[in-house]
Amino acid sequence: MHSILVIDDDPELAAMLGDYLTPEGFSLRITGSGLEGLSMLGSGSFALVLLDVGLPDTNGFDVLAEIRSRSQMPVIMLTGRAEDVDRIVGLEMGADDYLPKPFVPRELLARIRSVLRRSRLTKTAAAPHSGRQITIDDLLMDRSARSVHCNGEPVVLTFAEYTILEMLLDAGGSTVSREDISLRALGRELAPYDRSIDVHMSNIRRKLGPTSGGGERIITVRGAGYFYHFTDSPAPEATGAGAFIRLPGGLQ
Repeated sequence: MHSILVIDDDPELAAMLGDYLTPEGFSLRITGSGLEGLSMLGSGSFALVLLDVGLPDTNGFDVLAEIRSRSQMPVIMLTGRAEDVDRIVGLEMGADDYLPKPFVPRELLARIRSVLRRSRLTKTAAAPHSGRQITIDDLLMDRSARSVHCNGEPVVLTFAEYTILEMLLDAGGSTVSREDISLRALGRELAPYDRSIDVHMSNIRRKLGPTSGGGERIITVRGAGYFYHFTDSPAPEATGAGAFIRLPGGLQ
């Protein structure tokens, strides 16, 4: 049975989550306080955190930042705000997924199972590749340790970010489609107007920085997906259907 920590001050929502998730094999510990939730994390063992953005004693983003400073435990943000910027900020700060309120309980269950499955697969995927390392210029991915170093420094990635980077490196310079990334890294089919992949990709680019030669590591291919640029030479200027572009707001 998976234990889930719910940090949300809405008693009706908490009751609904208990009624719906408990029969599905989940045990819940619930608190309406962000500070108490952080304390509970230090004293308990949880598979996942459901975290509300709006809390009475602290900001949900601050709680997320503190969780990320401690561990890579899967976190799904719950937000009652309609603005896309709140969801994007959550993903940028390391949330594994988000769900706007109000939501259908069945969709939340699907998101929880998807994130937990993704987390489990990422942890166990190292076994078949035990000892295997991928080295490209100043980037080192060690599958056995599920770690990434860039220019000799450790890079902290979320489960989704690590999976995306691994997919790009495994592709050996070939383009990986957004559909494939969504299915494997996010555990769901690609939805129209969903910018989650864009945000995760932007996070990876920011964390890795440019190559030692000053070029971009990850190239966006319009209408196709992304590929990792394996050389230090400037990426060729693509044209037509294969052109790569830079999207507004720093997202690519």
